[in-house]
Order: sequence, then C-alpha cells, then structure tokens
Amino acid sequence: MASGGSAIPLLRRVEGCVGQENARRRAHPCSRTFHCAPSQEGNRTFYISFQGTDYLLHSPSFVSWAIHQSLTKLTSAPIHFNKTRIAPTPSGFLHVGNILSFSITAALARKHGAKILLRIDDLDRARVNQEYLTDIFDTLRFLGIPWDEGSRNADDFEARFSQMHRMQLYNDALEQLAASGFVFACTCSRKQLIEAGNCVCLNKQIPLNTPEASWRLRTDQAATLRVKNYDGAIIQAPLPAEMESFVVRKKDGFPAYQLTSIIDDLFYGIDLIVRGEDLWASTLAQIQLAAMMGKATFSNTVFYHHPLLLEGDGKKLSKSAGSTSVRYLRQEGRSVADVFGLISALLMLPEKANNWQQLAGFILS
Repeated sequence: MASGGSAIPLLRRVEGCVGQENARRRAHPCSRTFHCAPSQEGNRTFYISFQGTDYLLHSPSFVSWAIHQSLTKLTSAPIHFNKTRIAPTPSGFLHVGNILSFSITAALARKHGAKILLRIDDLDRARVNQEYLTDIFDTLRFLGIPWDEGSRNADDFEARFSQMHRMQLYNDALEQLAASGFVFACTCSRKQLIEAGNCVCLNKQIPLNTPEASWRLRTDQAATLRVKNYDGAIIQAPLPAEMESFVVRKKDGFPAYQLTSIIDDLFYGIDLIVRGEDLWASTLAQIQLAAMMGKATFSNTVFYHHPLLLEGDGKKLSKSAGSTSVRYLRQEGRSVADVFGLISALLMLPEKANNWQQLAGFILS
C-alpha cells in the first residue's frame, strides 16, 4: 500500500478516539475507502470505513477531521489523464449521492486536464424512463456540473449516444467469449440462485443457444487481480466470492453491465474511472473480464473509489429514496447552495459547500 505509512497513525487515532465500547468492525470489500453518515438524528452515529474496516463512531468532530484528512491524501499525483466519465442510468431521479460522485469526477478531470464524457447507461430497457432521462440533463445544468463530450439533451442521446447504437460491439465481445469457452449457459431461476447460493449450471453443458438462458463467465477465483489506484498504489486482490460466475449476457439476450461498461470505456478512451466504493467488486470483475476478452489496455485504467453517502440505516442512498433526489429538493424550493450544503452536512465536512467546485475543493484540496 502506497499510503501505508500514514494509514497506521490514522487507524490508531480512530480506535483511540472512539474507544472499544464505541467501535464496531465489519468486513468491507474495498481496501481504500472512507465514508461516514449520521444514522440517527437524535443520537448521532457515524460509520467510517478505512483500510478495509468499518467503524461505528460517536464523535462528529472526529468524523469531520478524519473525512478531510483521509480524502486529501489521495490527490497528490501530478499526472495527465485523457478522459473520465460520469455514467448515470435513467432508472430514477438523480440523488445527492450521484452529485457527490459527479462533483469529484469533475474536479479530478479539471485537476488533471481530462475531458468529461456524459455516458448514460440505458440497456436496462425495462427500467428506462423518459422522465428520468430528461432529469439527468436538467439536474446537471441546474447544479452547473460540466461535461465536455456526449449528448446535450434527451433527443440527442437517443439519436447518437444510446447504448443501443453499440450493440454490435457488445455482441462481438460476447461471441468472442463464447468461442474461447469462457462462458456457460445458466437456466437458474432467481429462487434457485437464492436457495443454492450461486449458479449450479457450471458443469451441466447447457447449450448457449438455450432460450431464456443467461451467459455466465467462467471466473478464476484464484487469480490475483491488479488495480491501478488513483494515489499511485497497485492494489492486488482476488475476485470477491460475490462475483463468482457473474452474468455477462442476461436472459433477455442483452449484454450485462460488467461487459458493456468495459466496451464503452475502451470505445470512448476512458483512462480514469471515478466510482463509488460499492463498485469495488465490479472493478475487480471488469479487470478479469477485460483480460479474458483480450482487452489488455483496460488494465492501464486508473480507478478512484470515492466514499458513499449513506442513509440512516447505514445503507447506500438509492434512487427510490425520493427525499434525497435533486428533483424533490428543487420542488421543495431548495437552491443549488442548499443541495451542496446538504451533501457537506452528510459528509460532516468542516465547511459548507455552495457549489460542486467548493464541495470537491474541501475534499480534494
């Protein structure tokens, strides 16, 4: 770990500050993350994840200090990136968690001379909604979050940038995986997957052209995967158990997210990926999948996994949580400064941000 020298003192301060009676550890898949959120309004409780361990804290002042200290250690690399992206899905209204991610992405892009692509993932056709698609553009413009490439409005997106226009690229990649023997057909129902804990079709030799069968990857759980981290570290980790035999083609015949994300990032020349810490397992899955597809250049991509904004129960904010959507906040008469002030409060930052530049500046300066 590149930052190992600074991690030990910070970890000790975490434990020393809260004491054993106020600390609760639980496993976390990402080894370089830091997040916190209040879980109760009256009795304020905060979760922090650092170096793979989560802590339950009862010290707002320490949380403010720790958030600032840990995240500012990740911004010293004076290198140039070509392009990064913000990649919302039109399956719900954008919420403050999305805005945190987009703000960090925009700030890192401006810091390192990278262009920002607006990449909208719309292959989950059953969940795509025109109102949600329009909301992406409305919210980005309302908050002043910039992008340099990609569609400018919903009509432009449908005409030129929808993932439907790249179906041939996805299908070519799927056929290559099939020809190489890297995939197998799975006919398990959701109930069977829950009961068995995983797919049981690996050795059944079900024909790939079986109707309503998904394609799963023959993953290598013993392989050591290498992730180029934004702070310069090379993180080595195995594929998490949760990603064993993950789906690359869904039962409806559409390519799955892990494959399309790789193809799109390579197609658009993305070399810096900024995403939430909850996608750490996906990062490892994509690195293994890219190697199996022969996409060697994907291994040069640099990743920054940012902290999450959590709900009161410690769970990630979801698009179903309407009260945190920017659309809801706007309907309630909230201003741009109010939105970023809310994010600042949830992160317990030492100062209140009024716009995306200030929010990212407090985190990355």
